[in-house]
Amino acid sequence: MKSITLGAVALALSATAAIAAPTIGEPAPAFSAIDTAGKTRSLSEFKGKTVVLEWTNDGCPYVKKHYGAGNMQKLQQEATAGGSVWLTIISSAPGKQGHVDAAGANQLTTSRGAKPSAVLLDPKGDVGRAYEAQTTPHMFVIDKAGTLRYMGAIDDQPTTEADSIPKARNYVREALAAVGSGGKVAQTATDPYGCSVKY
Repeated sequence: MKSITLGAVALALSATAAIAAPTIGEPAPAFSAIDTAGKTRSLSEFKGKTVVLEWTNDGCPYVKKHYGAGNMQKLQQEATAGGSVWLTIISSAPGKQGHVDAAGANQLTTSRGAKPSAVLLDPKGDVGRAYEAQTTPHMFVIDKAGTLRYMGAIDDQPTTEADSIPKARNYVREALAAVGSGGKVAQTATDPYGCSVKY
């Protein structure tokens, strides 16, 4: 009985080790997901480009803050104009807040004037769990070599009030600037804030 228990523990440990948590300075977790055009997109296809991952849920007041003020759209536009790829990811499960189909996601992109490179649908939460995405928004910056360089909050203002944006320290903007110049990211990880991802 004891050997069976030890074997089960070893198996559980090996299974846990196989799913590596996202770690700064290490390769970002590989993934593939369907975008709103029905195309399978994977992280590997963007090798050689800086990639931003943004978890979103249109029903979340923290997301509404950044989109309502045009802050997220501005950051998306800056990033893509600089040659980065911006992937907005929706991990809300069917029946949960923020869940939309491809048409609904495209309507949101249009109505909000959003500027992502693509919107990925992750209704089973596979990509979200691979990145341990906790909140909307939850942000990640991956460099051209596929290394995770930043993860956490969009900025240092964990509030739903839009008037906090002008005084915010935007961690994603800082990380993109550092990665783009070949420099060191000053703040590599922060605690994300927002609504919980609705797995």
